[in-house]
Amino acid sequence: MDWWTGVDGILIYLYRITGWTMIDYFIGTLLLAMIAVLIGDFTTSLVYRANRSYFRNLNSRLGEMHNSSMVALRIKDKAGYKAVNREANDTFGMLFFGMFGLSASYLWPAFFALAWMQSRFDGIKFPLFINDWTSSYFLTFLVSYLLARFAFSALKPYLPYFKHVMNEREEKPEPAVAAGEKAV
Repeated sequence: MDWWTGVDGILIYLYRITGWTMIDYFIGTLLLAMIAVLIGDFTTSLVYRANRSYFRNLNSRLGEMHNSSMVALRIKDKAGYKAVNREANDTFGMLFFGMFGLSASYLWPAFFALAWMQSRFDGIKFPLFINDWTSSYFLTFLVSYLLARFAFSALKPYLPYFKHVMNEREEKPEPAVAAGEKAV
């Protein structure tokens, strides 16, 4: 037995809870979406913890660059200002694409869930309440995933592991204060 068949045997139980086909489908899809959200958040937390010092250094460097550019502006050093801003843009690009890669780790389980749903529910159409329109498994999973994401974000501060992961204060750079200015 390969791993995909083993996963299939486990996931199909999510769709056999009540014995009523349509209710089981929607409950199972919501549970599958919640599992995808949990795995995605857990993966993101691991990736973030592995790269936390890198992100902190980039944020710190951005703050330093901002301070330097404000000093260059104040003393009207246009060449120095441009050089510092070029460096800051490079640093921001590294931080931006690092965070972009980090955000991809939220979504990878959803693609596996959709692949599994395709193997089980491809070709099955679900009636919508508007006219004669129908929907496939993709739309029901997408709505369930969004609901699971919203529910998880509301519950996250109360969950033991997730409430300490990626503390917002760690991600945001300290407010930049140029030399001679007071912090507010």
